[in-house]
Amino acid sequence: MNSGTECPVSYVPYKEVGSRPNTIVDGPPLASTVLTLSHWPNNQTPDSLQRDTSTATVFAYLDAQKIDHQIEIVSNNHFDEDGLFSMFTFCNPDLASKHRALLESGGLAGDFGIVNNPDAARLCFIIEAFTDPAVSPLDKEIFRSCEERRVASFYRALLPLVADFLQDPGSYKKYWQDQYEHLELSQSLVKSGKVAIEERPEHDLAIIRIPADLPQRTVRRYLNEEQAAIHPFAINSATRCNRILQIYRGGIDLHYRYESWLRFTSWRPQLRVSLEGIADQLNALEKSPGIWRGEDVNDVIPRLYLDGCQRTSLAEDQFVTMLEEYLANEPVAWDPYDWQDTT
Repeated sequence: MNSGTECPVSYVPYKEVGSRPNTIVDGPPLASTVLTLSHWPNNQTPDSLQRDTSTATVFAYLDAQKIDHQIEIVSNNHFDEDGLFSMFTFCNPDLASKHRALLESGGLAGDFGIVNNPDAARLCFIIEAFTDPAVSPLDKEIFRSCEERRVASFYRALLPLVADFLQDPGSYKKYWQDQYEHLELSQSLVKSGKVAIEERPEHDLAIIRIPADLPQRTVRRYLNEEQAAIHPFAINSATRCNRILQIYRGGIDLHYRYESWLRFTSWRPQLRVSLEGIADQLNALEKSPGIWRGEDVNDVIPRLYLDGCQRTSLAEDQFVTMLEEYLANEPVAWDPYDWQDTT
């Protein structure tokens, strides 16, 4: 976009846009949307602009000076790091361009847990802390609102702060320190081999064996808390495999990475198969009091896990053999490159 033709752009909450022409970043378009800059499966982004993250997609749009729309409204249906950084970039192209590498790395870390810049991880941890009601300096009323209002409040509160986060992430150390220490420790354990990562590329599968003596710690990701002995950023940065199988204290847990829900461009993860069928097979053999659950393959990061019991009665080799056979033979159940909205 040529800076001489820019017009002021303002964020408007998704449900308040109505029939006014708008740009949607990092989410699904509205009926009134003129331009979509997103990596979602239903995006209408021009093929030449599609990138792995929505932040990189917005920068690609800014680079393509012949593509220009005088649109004064930008919106998104959800809030996360990539959504925030892509919206900040669209609203503040000159300032964003000065921090392009960090913003693009931040989108990559926030959505996919791939860290190629330590400050990008810190930037994401700051955003997660600001959206954590336990530690956030934002008005506590935000966290008492419904999801729709909370999303709008996060954008309104954090868009003006992104420039400060980019300029000096070190000054926000109290917000990123705990998660960053966990990430550094996790990275060292992976590098040393104490956390073993075995890749089975024919199945796009990484088997992560985590020592039983490692305690679980609280991780915030996608604005939610989870417990993890190894920070997921350390795992996702160490392997490209899309199917992550973690073995820890006799428990086994599989999940698909977010990359396979989207139209990823730099490489294509193997397409998803349903997890419900393998859950049924495992339940037929499981002797522990737990029940195997296979989450909906249409979920962003669906899991296969043992519900109600930490340890499975199944031997690791038996589980992996069953899983690999299932992954190799089950039909595709989710294809973001050939997806039709039937809602």
